[in-house]
Amino acid sequence: MNEQNVNGVTYSREVINIPAEYKPISAWGYVGYQLLFSIPCVGFIFLLIYAFGGTSNINLKNFARSYFCVLILLIIVFTIIFGILIALGFSISEISNWR
Repeated sequence: MNEQNVNGVTYSREVINIPAEYKPISAWGYVGYQLLFSIPCVGFIFLLIYAFGGTSNINLKNFARSYFCVLILLIIVFTIIFGILIALGFSISEISNWR
């Protein structure tokens, strides 16, 4: 246990050794991984590798899986919206002329 005395107040910080597979990801780590996963082809490959077991870190694996689930949900929603627009008789040229 580390103890530090500042202005008469003693602060203590307990040092905990966490196994490598449970190390938390920092806030900037999440930003970096999100930027990596958003790269069109390379990011998708890394996303699949991390989501399906390419890393021993549980937190990174769960983040990649959640990002992959959101990506699948977005594809489903856009497919439904596009299908509805096609069913209503809109063509691609009419949609692109909306301004």
